[in-house]
Amino acid sequence: MRNILITVMMLIVVALLFTSIINDGTTGMRHNIQTHGTTANTNITALTP
Repeated sequence: MRNILITVMMLIVVALLFTSIINDGTTGMRHNIQTHGTTANTNITALTP
């Protein structure tokens, strides 16, 4: 029973860390990756042969 409780608590902590680091609105990692990807795509598209 104790092992199940610890496992559930660890899963909750991981879920909270994920939402606070990755999905944190405009300051999260997902937003930063999307912004840098869009900038990179724009720069690559602007290259002329």
